[in-house]
Amino acid sequence: MHTDTERCVRAVKSKDARFDGWFFTAVLTTRIYCRPSCPVVPPKVRNMTFYPSAAACQQAGFRACKRCRPDTSPGSPEWNSRADSVARAMRLIRDGVVDREGVPGLAARLGYSARQIERQLLAELGAGPLALARAQRAQTARVLIETTALPLAEVAFAAGFSSIRTFNETVREVFALAPGELRTRAARGPRAPTAPGVITLRLPYRAPLNPSNLFGHLAATAVPGIEEWRDGAYRRTLTLPYGHGIVALTPQPGHIACRLSLTDPRDLTQAISRCRWLLDLDADPVAVDAQLRTDPLLAPLVDAGPGRRVPRTVDGAEFAVRAVLGQQVSTAAARTHAARLVTAHGVPVEDPEGGLTHLFPTPQALAGLDPESLALPRTRRATLTTLVAALADGTLRLGTDTDWERARAELSALPGFGPWTVEMIAQRALGDPDAFLPTDLGIRRAAALLGLPATPAALTARAADWRPWRAYAVQYLWTVDDHPINHLPA
Repeated sequence: MHTDTERCVRAVKSKDARFDGWFFTAVLTTRIYCRPSCPVVPPKVRNMTFYPSAAACQQAGFRACKRCRPDTSPGSPEWNSRADSVARAMRLIRDGVVDREGVPGLAARLGYSARQIERQLLAELGAGPLALARAQRAQTARVLIETTALPLAEVAFAAGFSSIRTFNETVREVFALAPGELRTRAARGPRAPTAPGVITLRLPYRAPLNPSNLFGHLAATAVPGIEEWRDGAYRRTLTLPYGHGIVALTPQPGHIACRLSLTDPRDLTQAISRCRWLLDLDADPVAVDAQLRTDPLLAPLVDAGPGRRVPRTVDGAEFAVRAVLGQQVSTAAARTHAARLVTAHGVPVEDPEGGLTHLFPTPQALAGLDPESLALPRTRRATLTTLVAALADGTLRLGTDTDWERARAELSALPGFGPWTVEMIAQRALGDPDAFLPTDLGIRRAAALLGLPATPAALTARAADWRPWRAYAVQYLWTVDDHPINHLPA
């Protein structure tokens, strides 16, 4: 979008928050870059130039605006709605892969050479993987500086910087303030007291956001021991590269309140990335709803509760196991089966609030389980053990960087994996916005009530007009049935 100057100028002049994250406005006279909704008086058009990423702005010598804080804007929805190499690379960079594995590690995961990835990212984003990772490190450092009491030297390494000198230089260059000055500015405003080791921050999103199905689904399907709904917040445990964490997510007007407790602050970048992915916060609800409203049968559902998101997962392998446990059983039964696995094979953790007890077991931990210990039909035991074996040995990978169609083919080749299970995993674990569930019982009920075709083939053909947002259409169709997943718990 940054190449459409006229459209960008209109968005800046109208201070349209819908375009935050789509592009960034750099001001040639002040050498500052802003988000489109910046509250200051817009600069003259001749002094504006536009970039596709904050990293490109920083690489061109611009610093972040202190008023609108463009580094905290929602991410571009393109990276969650595409499956090409650039989108997959951006999801991995956002997940901290470059900091942990370097550019060669990023390229190896994508099946390209480092030079190819560099060229593709530069062509589309105006910055290479190192510059993009640097911009993310700067944002992580800012969060730690402003929301924790960690010594600045520890902040530097927790944010992913290799030296304190690089940390200081980057923060000064990006924010035009020294790290100590950033902390002093943050201390002037009101700050809620937090326990030691707890990080509190706001997760931005594009309005509208309807929390009912999003948090209602997570709460209704919560597995005891790893998830719970408490005091208006969804809480769960997280398995992270350097340790583990506990997160509490609370819907608030204009943002999601996030409270993180981490055993190692180096996991902050990935923890934030997983929370945003879980809640689908980088979606473009205006574009999604506009497309779905073109169908006269869906329009009333969209108008009744616009801004529905697709509830996802923090771990693709975990969700695949839970999807198999949920085959042809009720939500309550699926939770019970998963809770037994958690208790038997999950790693125990301490929760100061007392509600969470374990991490969900990894595929490696489940690889040696005795099938006879599972209270499941024999065929489903075989399905689960085959899935776990494929995940444990790396034959099957279900991450944010996974190619959607390849994953569908690999899942379909496993015994016991029908279209419902494959598409559910594609929707919630892989994040495919066009995943569709024509055989789902709730979708069939909605189709009957709305006058949509009854057979899966006919319904799929009818749903062609909803593409590429059929996963969001599923969320609206589910609202026809009065199910707990559609409502925030009391």
